[in-house]
Amino acid sequence: MGQTIVAMKRLLILCAVLSALALRAAAQKPDTAQILVHYKFSHVRDTNNRAHPYTENMVLFVGKTSGAYRSYDRQLQNELYRRQMQEAITNSADGNIRLDHRVTASGSEYYQFINYKKLVHREVMMNSYIMNDVLPVINWHVGSDKANFAELHCQKATCHFKGRDYTAWFCPDLPVRVGPWKLNGLPGVIVEAYDAKKEIVFKFDRVEKAVLGGSKPIKDKHGRIVTPLDDDADGADPNIIKVPANGIVTTEKELAKLQNAIRKDPGIIAQSMKATAQNNGGPRPDVDVKAGPPPILNNPIELPEK
Repeated sequence: MGQTIVAMKRLLILCAVLSALALRAAAQKPDTAQILVHYKFSHVRDTNNRAHPYTENMVLFVGKTSGAYRSYDRQLQNELYRRQMQEAITNSADGNIRLDHRVTASGSEYYQFINYKKLVHREVMMNSYIMNDVLPVINWHVGSDKANFAELHCQKATCHFKGRDYTAWFCPDLPVRVGPWKLNGLPGVIVEAYDAKKEIVFKFDRVEKAVLGGSKPIKDKHGRIVTPLDDDADGADPNIIKVPANGIVTTEKELAKLQNAIRKDPGIIAQSMKATAQNNGGPRPDVDVKAGPPPILNNPIELPEK
């Protein structure tokens, strides 16, 4: 009980800080995450197999006036991958290393910049791909229903967005108009959301205070800096919310073509990773990229309007 009260006091202080910072923010500069909202994301990709939806642990980095939504599972995998690579480099006698890199988490990231009405979609596959767009305007209907999610006091809202009817719960004590994926525009962080059929669910898991600190660079036995193969593991602090500096600017349509090609031939990823490592002057790894059969996707998250 005592720990719960302390946690609530800390969160209230953090809410007050966020309120003050949101009023001061002006120019588009790199934002700093103040809190992290974790979600259990699920998506019924195959309507013929509803009992086994796609699931993933996701996280929303909430800054002063912006948010960054990305895979938490991928962050954990990247950290493990970095450790494996560091150990392999340290123990390698000839400079060649072998890594078993299991691709199981998505590389989709969404950046919401509220003051500039800007949405950036970043997709990490063979390379980093950047898609710039206008932040979608959602016609929310705020209701009077209220509920608590852990120590967060939330309010209910509904909308129709991208072919689906959504229910969302937002926290007015966290007055930043961001949410998971492309959901935004409510007077508080969206901590849980789901569509009417529960085919798309952003289920609240927990909230925590952000802790700054990027990854350390990887060095080989000769003291040389080695560029990691994974684009996410570049030493950048994930708590700094900014438009990704590196990446190929493209469109959603062109990205979809590339994703279809990779589903048909996952080996493309391994070939690209090897080429990237060699071009960066690092060791020549034998990368074994594990990928299962292409997923069945007859129910995309965005549906056409009827």
